[in-house]
Amino acid sequence: MENNTHTVDLIRLRTLFPMSSCLNMGNDVSLINVRYDESLSFMQYPCRFDGFMAFFCISGRIRVMINLVEFDVVENSFFVYLPGNIISIPEVAEAEKANLNFMVIAMTNEYVESLNIKPYKIIDKRIQLQSKPFFLIRSGEKAVARQYVMLAKDILGSNLAYKRESISSLLASFFFLAGGIIEQRAGEEPSTDLMPDKAVSRAGHGEVVFEKFIALVAEFHTRERSVGFYADKLCLTPKYLSKLVKAATGKAAPEWIDDYVILEAKNMLKYSDIPVKEIVARLNFPNAPAFHKFFKARTGLTPGQYRKS
Repeated sequence: MENNTHTVDLIRLRTLFPMSSCLNMGNDVSLINVRYDESLSFMQYPCRFDGFMAFFCISGRIRVMINLVEFDVVENSFFVYLPGNIISIPEVAEAEKANLNFMVIAMTNEYVESLNIKPYKIIDKRIQLQSKPFFLIRSGEKAVARQYVMLAKDILGSNLAYKRESISSLLASFFFLAGGIIEQRAGEEPSTDLMPDKAVSRAGHGEVVFEKFIALVAEFHTRERSVGFYADKLCLTPKYLSKLVKAATGKAAPEWIDDYVILEAKNMLKYSDIPVKEIVARLNFPNAPAFHKFFKARTGLTPGQYRKS
């Protein structure tokens, strides 16, 4: 059952659905009306999407796993997918297949960057690995979100002279809408992981550095776990990088790196038959004992115990 976490780009994503279900703007943006189809079986195993997605569940119920944590997504659930997350849909209940319907807005990383909206600033970075990514939207929020989706549909399906500019402005606004809802929910349901109010304040420079740092971690975590490596890439000293990351997120740089490595290890242990010794090599550990020590210190289980759990 060997299975590597594969990455799906926007072009590949929209080929999985009927053409009539997709409205596209070049290879940058797609609005997809998703109903159950056997093509969704590709998501039975964990994968990553190379970009940003916003989901809105119109009807039905579906189980989704984000970073190996399972969530029950129901009608009126809303979710913003950030690059780097591992997502899978283990199965769809037979009784739910006919009723399943959700809208997806998918955008490439490059396109989102062109919007100049700093999505990691708008949408709290903690939700990427730690917090519940799905939440129910309320009636008033639902009405506004539906208007956004319908307007995006009308613009993408039009021949407007400034179509790209129009949809870009709308989607930039949509990020603020989503970020505001998420921030409001976080305030209503405080997490024990959240920092004190004083520590939450973040310097602009620190935010920029963190965005660059976490993008590098997503790219290189299977090869490099040293803060010095990432500091060198960013032309900073390890001490200064650590200070900026801690101030911006409340979590130390090594913790962010370890989170990515552990997630990758868990995925290979849980969803593949790859021997542990090969996982050790793929994650660039010097030997099996070093990997065992690293994994147990952060999960409380040995790799073998986790695979059997």
